[in-house]
Amino acid sequence: MRPLYRFLSWLLPILAFTVIVKGAYVRLSDAGLGCPDWPGCYGQLLVPATEAEAQPHHLEARPLESGKAWREMIHRYLASGLGLFIVTLAILAWRNRADPHQPVLVPLLLVPMVVFQGLLGMWTVTLLLKPLVVTAHLLGGFTILALLTWNLLSVRAGPARRLAPGGAIVGACGFALLALVGQVFLGGWTSANYAALACTDFPTCHGSFWPDMAFDDAFVLWRGLGVNYEFGVLDTPARTAIHYSHRLWAGVTALMILIAIHAARRHGGAPGRRLGWCILATLALQISLGITNVVHGLPLPVAVMHNGVAALLLASLVTLLYYATRPPGAAGH
Repeated sequence: MRPLYRFLSWLLPILAFTVIVKGAYVRLSDAGLGCPDWPGCYGQLLVPATEAEAQPHHLEARPLESGKAWREMIHRYLASGLGLFIVTLAILAWRNRADPHQPVLVPLLLVPMVVFQGLLGMWTVTLLLKPLVVTAHLLGGFTILALLTWNLLSVRAGPARRLAPGGAIVGACGFALLALVGQVFLGGWTSANYAALACTDFPTCHGSFWPDMAFDDAFVLWRGLGVNYEFGVLDTPARTAIHYSHRLWAGVTALMILIAIHAARRHGGAPGRRLGWCILATLALQISLGITNVVHGLPLPVAVMHNGVAALLLASLVTLLYYATRPPGAAGH
């Protein structure tokens, strides 16, 4: 396996995590439409210093706010770099495909994933923050991180961290991952519909354990074109339904992850116990951040961390699944 491939395999999960966190910061600081066009910003590759440097028809759509525009463009630069590196990774994998230790399938799968992710990034802007597109963009970023994590684990040498494989760990981890994907969807849907502050008390919501909610309006995936979704379009009962669904599913997700941790600790030996403790600590931090977001009015650093720790939780479960599906002592290919 080529040294450059190994280097990129280590670099890209870090870069993907950075892009996810930066994307959360852009979204949560209301900078998703900081540039009203794509891929440039007011018709320029760099953010215009003044409105005089911007193309007039873009200014008609949105006045220039340099801070928001730069936040959005830095995110695009990072995402573009990630895409170019992923294409490089795939080319290296294909050229070295004769090496039996060279991963090929995952690097090749990442290419269409990152292309589609780029399209979702474009549609996020051109379709004016449509919640379905914004949520799909978030899920795409998490999927790319999961694949890059799997690829990194496959190039690591040595059997020291391998678990004893078994259906208990694999099954429990699979259900935990499915639950987490559902929770990420609900988290993205909550953020895209500006429902994070629909409930400001905990554990109740509006002083009740079953507040007034409008589920029929909360999960309409497609509302047509031409609607600007910045700051949301739903009324309070619909936003409350979204927020409360995210909160309730968090309990289901936590339970599924705890079952996976128990399986790892019971059947995975010493490596399973260590990995289980790491996942448990990450889960506890994520729950604490979620509660803090509610009771303290969505502080921006905490909200961004909530997204980042969710990504770490995903990577840790992918790690558990990877090691649980490998025979003890197998090489890390």
